Amino acid sequence: MATRLLASLGKFHYNHRMQRGFSLVELSIVLVILGLLTGGILAGQSLIRAAELRSVTSDFQRFSAAINTFRDKYFAIPGDMNSATKFWGFADAGDGIGADCGDIESTTATTCNGNGDGGINNDRTVSNNVWEKLRIWQHMANAGLIEGSYTGAPNSSVLSVPGVAVPRSRISNGGYEATSIGFAGSASNFYRITSGNLIKLGTMSAGTGMNNAILTASEAWNLDTKTDDGLSDNGKFLALDGSDVGGC
Repeated sequence: MATRLLASLGKFHYNHRMQRGFSLVELSIVLVILGLLTGGILAGQSLIRAAELRSVTSDFQRFSAAINTFRDKYFAIPGDMNSATKFWGFADAGDGIGADCGDIESTTATTCNGNGDGGINNDRTVSNNVWEKLRIWQHMANAGLIEGSYTGAPNSSVLSVPGVAVPRSRISNGGYEATSIGFAGSASNFYRITSGNLIKLGTMSAGTGMNNAILTASEAWNLDTKTDDGLSDNGKFLALDGSDVGGC
């Protein structure tokens, strides 16, 4: 009996002695692996962001080309075009006169006319109650110059829903609006498309439009340097800090 007990205790002592922690070498290897994984994740995020920023340049160039092609074909600026309904029909409440066209979301190519004054109005135009900054995308999509389909009007109290009323940016929650230089005072980045009009990149501000900043000052400056003159208040690429030109 005593012999069996001693043998059992000896076995227990042997197993306990065999249970040990990691050596310094093993811990070092684990730390190196964790460091490599962390570095890989950060590098991957950096590459993703760089691709998103390159897409901004591509989008601006694509929209600029589409607007110029539209002007050559229709002799008007999309959104501001005062004969659009002759090509694509009225988007109205069914009375056929288009007087209430402004706030009607289009599920087809039917659209509204701009006022033809040469500017992309940021708010409803006085003469025909149309959101030109939204109809611009519908006009270009109707003409087959950009991909997608757009409603051309606000969704309830929200003006510019990316992917619905305006094109979506590859940057999360980002989208593009159009506006005239006179209405450009908001925290966003802009690309000059004609002498008096801009394409605006930002995130949605509740009840208004794409008015919140989406790029850091460093990112905006890098884009400006690569595509334009590196000056926030000059050239094609502009950055605004909320009311004044700057922030780049």
